[in-house]
Amino acid sequence: MPASRARLGVIFLTVFIDLAGFGLILPVLPYYAERFGATGIGYGALIGIFSLMQFVATVVLGGLSDRIGRRPVLLASILVGAVGYTIFGAAASYGWLIIARAISGFSGGNISVAQAYIADVTSPAERSRGMGLIGAAFGLGFIVGPGMGAAAAHFGGLRAVGFVAAGLCLVNFVSAYFVLHESLRHEHRAARPLVDTTHLVRGIREPRFRPAFLVFGVIPFAFSGYIVALPLFMEQSFGWGSGQLGVFFTVVGVVAASVQGYLFGKIQRYARDVLLISLGVGGMAIGIMAIPLAHRGLAIYPWVVILAFGNSVAAPALTGLISRLAGPAEQGAMMGAAQALTAIGRFSGPLLFGYLYDTAGPTVAFVVAGLVMVVAWLVTLRIQDPGVTPDIGMR
Repeated sequence: MPASRARLGVIFLTVFIDLAGFGLILPVLPYYAERFGATGIGYGALIGIFSLMQFVATVVLGGLSDRIGRRPVLLASILVGAVGYTIFGAAASYGWLIIARAISGFSGGNISVAQAYIADVTSPAERSRGMGLIGAAFGLGFIVGPGMGAAAAHFGGLRAVGFVAAGLCLVNFVSAYFVLHESLRHEHRAARPLVDTTHLVRGIREPRFRPAFLVFGVIPFAFSGYIVALPLFMEQSFGWGSGQLGVFFTVVGVVAASVQGYLFGKIQRYARDVLLISLGVGGMAIGIMAIPLAHRGLAIYPWVVILAFGNSVAAPALTGLISRLAGPAEQGAMMGAAQALTAIGRFSGPLLFGYLYDTAGPTVAFVVAGLVMVVAWLVTLRIQDPGVTPDIGMR
């Protein structure tokens, strides 16, 4: 089925508003956590619990969307996100921050449903480019969100950030309710158990899925070390606060939006997905391990651009490749399984790297994270590109 620009535009807007709310939180989260006495591992736990609940949600929501459709799952998850951000703004203790991040993490599991929506309305040949639109929405969300978050914190305090994010979720819900149409045809719907790890196990066991799925899990594990260590390292070494961190995430968003929204489609004409995945993961490894070499704050930005560019090339290529391996009746389930591995990496990584930061220092945390990314790069060399014709059979 040829891609509908109108439908892609709607899902783009939905993901963009959702990610703008998420981006609001990032510049203030480490400092909000410190207010309640959190150290590196405590900050890592806030990131980890978000991803743990995202893992639970991706196991459930992808398969549920294959059963009842994408639209109701997306709408419900957006409302759940509004609840999580409201609790974040009203938190009176570290425990309430954990609860707020857990609820928001469950809402964040809807990314697999958004990816399945893209798969519904694109042909196999244009699938990776369609996934790039989600990446562009991520990027634009990071451009707008962190700046709004820093401004909200400046004028209204740290608590105001959560309430602004909740308001964005409500705007997202209203716009999606009126303009988002169902994408999954009735003949492609499949009834599966709500908690079903079959596709996750299948993705790890089957040789044609395994390398791509492993990379999907290892990348966020390594990248989470970077996300945990960077704000603490920059605050300790160069006195960064929420404003500087907001600028950092804005730069990441500009690169992501530029690459995935414009350059990726042009690059993909000349390079297959497997090559883009390998080059992107290699760039991420270099960008992470170079951070401890910086002797002033501005010196990290060239490496940040390399890291963001690598991620922006690898992510849509990897997602598009997996979607082409899956059939139309299991897009949601396989995307959910892949995102579940991502969430596992994002849950376990922050705890490990937060502990390493506290006990061994930032250099060790960055180097270990970079070496793990090198392992992911080695796995990319074993990925086989299936071409544009998906295998729609269930084994």
